[in-house]
Amino acid sequence: MEVIATRGMRMPKLGLGTWRSWGDECRRAVESGLALGYRHIDTAAMYENEDQVGAAIAASGVPRGELFLTTKVWHDQLAPEAMRRSIEHSLRQLRTDYLDLYLLHWPVPGMDMGAVLGSLTRLKEAGLTRSIGVSNFTIALLREAVEVVQAPIACNQIEYHVLLDESKLVAYARSQGVATAAYRPVAKNLVAEFPSVAAIARKHEATPAQVALAWLLEQDLVAAIPKSTHPERQRENLAALQLRLDDEDRAAIARLPKNRRLASGAFPLKWDSPA
Repeated sequence: MEVIATRGMRMPKLGLGTWRSWGDECRRAVESGLALGYRHIDTAAMYENEDQVGAAIAASGVPRGELFLTTKVWHDQLAPEAMRRSIEHSLRQLRTDYLDLYLLHWPVPGMDMGAVLGSLTRLKEAGLTRSIGVSNFTIALLREAVEVVQAPIACNQIEYHVLLDESKLVAYARSQGVATAAYRPVAKNLVAEFPSVAAIARKHEATPAQVALAWLLEQDLVAAIPKSTHPERQRENLAALQLRLDDEDRAAIARLPKNRRLASGAFPLKWDSPA
């Protein structure tokens, strides 16, 4: 699998998301994904499933060094001591000594950016995570993080798919060497409702979801983390890595509506694209 290499981070292009997956369902989904070849697993303290993710990884037998493991700190744990306790709890739940990427899950209005990102940076310096990043950051917030605070941000995880234009944000991140990880990359499968996407899928003997994933995966410094609890869908998502779109496909995708934001999140944000 192609790997995004930037700012000391090596992140597989395609990952397995675990949002809204709990208990045995989550454990089985992660076990299945690892067996199929996924090596990038995304979770968060707020998802309340880190223990199931950790159990699945332990049962898989996959060496820790082959995995890329991401989790996130929630917005009510941003004080230095609280953040330290949060990451230590996540490490225990995940049964690992370190993370590959630790993200600030959602920006808090009026937060002290320097202080919060300073705490994240110290966790990296302490070896608890190899890379740090943010999630749901707009251009303005990301610019403050990387240009003003000059924090070693390696990734911004955002909602991004063929029905939501985040091209300016992704381009800015790329200009700073910051990767973008796309959550909800198939827009809750709303892409299947558009005849033009279905036509592209038929042309390539693929599914609409595979078309949406391929569009993301072909972009420089962009990863996708679709969630699926079904082995067959997980296998289909992996196959999107082999799908090659052409200019006609991209032009059809460019004509799709670009205002379908599906995540409301913890706090309202002034996004740079239509919402």
